[in-house]
Amino acid sequence: MMKGTGYVKTLEKRNIQIEWGCQMETALMKEIKEVLLSFPEYWEEDTLLTTKVVEDLREYRTDLIETLLSNDNIHTAYSIKIRNGLVFKTDEFIAMLRFKSYWENSYTRFRNEIGLTSEGKYLKYDSDVILDFPYKDCILEGGMTKEDTGKKELYYHSVLAREEIDVMLSPKVLTNMKKYSEQGEQAITRIDEKDNLIIKGNNLIALHSIKKRYAGLVKMIYIDPPYFFKEKKEKDAFAYNSNFHMSTWLTFMKNRLEIAKELLAPGGTIWMSISEDGMHYLKVLADSIFGADHFLGTTPRRTRNGKSDVPFNYSQDFDFILAYTNVDEDNKVIGRSVDRKYYTSDDYPNRPWRLTDSTTQKNSTERPNSYFTMVDPKTGKEYPASKKRTWAVTKDTFQKYYDDGYIVFPDDYDFLNISKPYIRKFKDEDDVSGKLSSVISDFVMQEFLNDLMNNSKNKSGNEEVSELIPEENFNYPKPENLLKSIIEVSTNEGDLVLDFFMGSATTQAVSMKMNRQFIGIEQMDYIQTVSVPRLQRVIEGEQGGISKDVQWQGGGSFVYVEMQELNTKYFRLIQEAENDDDLNKAIQLMNESAYLNFRADLKKITNENTDFGKLSIDKKKCILLETLDMNQLYLSYAEMDDSKFEVDESVKKFNHSFYQNSGGDRNE
Repeated sequence: MMKGTGYVKTLEKRNIQIEWGCQMETALMKEIKEVLLSFPEYWEEDTLLTTKVVEDLREYRTDLIETLLSNDNIHTAYSIKIRNGLVFKTDEFIAMLRFKSYWENSYTRFRNEIGLTSEGKYLKYDSDVILDFPYKDCILEGGMTKEDTGKKELYYHSVLAREEIDVMLSPKVLTNMKKYSEQGEQAITRIDEKDNLIIKGNNLIALHSIKKRYAGLVKMIYIDPPYFFKEKKEKDAFAYNSNFHMSTWLTFMKNRLEIAKELLAPGGTIWMSISEDGMHYLKVLADSIFGADHFLGTTPRRTRNGKSDVPFNYSQDFDFILAYTNVDEDNKVIGRSVDRKYYTSDDYPNRPWRLTDSTTQKNSTERPNSYFTMVDPKTGKEYPASKKRTWAVTKDTFQKYYDDGYIVFPDDYDFLNISKPYIRKFKDEDDVSGKLSSVISDFVMQEFLNDLMNNSKNKSGNEEVSELIPEENFNYPKPENLLKSIIEVSTNEGDLVLDFFMGSATTQAVSMKMNRQFIGIEQMDYIQTVSVPRLQRVIEGEQGGISKDVQWQGGGSFVYVEMQELNTKYFRLIQEAENDDDLNKAIQLMNESAYLNFRADLKKITNENTDFGKLSIDKKKCILLETLDMNQLYLSYAEMDDSKFEVDESVKKFNHSFYQNSGGDRNE
């Protein structure tokens, strides 16, 4: 790996050839543009309507093909002579239109030097593929350091082929360790098994770093990922991600859900908040990862009370939560404890009991032996079964259930107001079984739906964070009541909860208040100004959100760590650059010490003799970001002892404890 120059001398001749080929190709592109300009229907201002051109080529539009072939250079490049005529290479021409960013000379050339291709096509320009992933054998690594704060921020993503990844997903060095508790902030050199953990860094890389320590241990995962939205959407909580293309967004999610699945404990669940724009695409993706037979359900959440200034005059006031598990449907992976009403009676002293429905959803055809008339042995009154809902007991088992006291008739007790037989459930048996009430469908579970439909609006989340940290403006945090509802039905006290799009730390705050262990991952810089300060105030006993409902009095602790940066700091410099002077400073530092992509020669790309200086600042940023080696974003644990990185002994001690105690191999 070359540091600074990022240039492998053995590729020098190849790079020159590539550059020359692209110069020739750019000249051809100019001629193609001139031809297409003669068809005004293919242009919207200065933008080529590529899809329309492709459609007409597929339909063999005669005048278009004839005009293209009348140009000698296009004729030479995209046709082949046969015995009695000429064949236009339609597929090759269409591939060029779709996969070449050819209107910008030098920009195209340098992109071609460092771009990844599959079958000669640039991966990121694939516009056809939706769910048949164009990056199916790749990793899509993305990052950002801060959210939109009034100016246009640059979100980067990079597509890496599997063979391009050697150390990117290996465990990373964790540094700047500290523990927050009621005693304040303390330096630490180890993390205990039950410690809560907050990690600052890229979530894909962080998830792989914690895999060996936490694989198979996480009981519940909740994520509020960047949605796949249309640009300028009103509730854009991740403003910098508005321009995600669908296939790119799906791959971004696919990479993260695959590792998340490995972290889930048997019978664990994952809950994903998603807008209406992305819900159906995410459902298909998640089905392929977790299995359609492991889909728990879709739950709507009301986000607001309606809005008048909306597209089509139709106010979409909901987002949705998709939930999955990793076991089959015979496992009751979610449930809810409820305060049931029990009766006491003289015939069963010291054994409180309750009533439950005596019918099932099976009809008379499905359960013929349960389709019979039930007779009260005391009064002789008859209670015929319904054809649509038969009895829960069979004709053969009725007498045993009655003799054991499990069937109650309307005339058995004066204090009951019932008109048909019910099944008796004893409290001592409820306590022993620990069986929870089913979620949503059970008539006593309306509180769960009520919480999501009426008590979990975005406004509540905004107010909760604003009250705790008034000096910070954090858009659309999820309200604590939403997480309380999910945590209640999917976990028990002491269970481990993970949120790797941590944001304002709502999941972690609620987990602490409900006595759950948690892990949070966030790469945004607001982790220091919003997330960590919020959790500190939870420890102090703040009374916002669900605090009063759960009688929170404060306490608890968490460990904070950061993944030790290498190239990440240069990403930040590029992202935060506001002008050419800022970029030039970043370029100077990159030439001195950055780890560069071996395909790119930074000095050649930014040379004053190239067209780099004529590009917009956003395009310059994109080019510079692609010159950085994604494998070197953070320092790998395996390289920690290398003296050139000057890792402190306390950091080494902490990392040895974190990775070796979890069975990790330092030489992995």
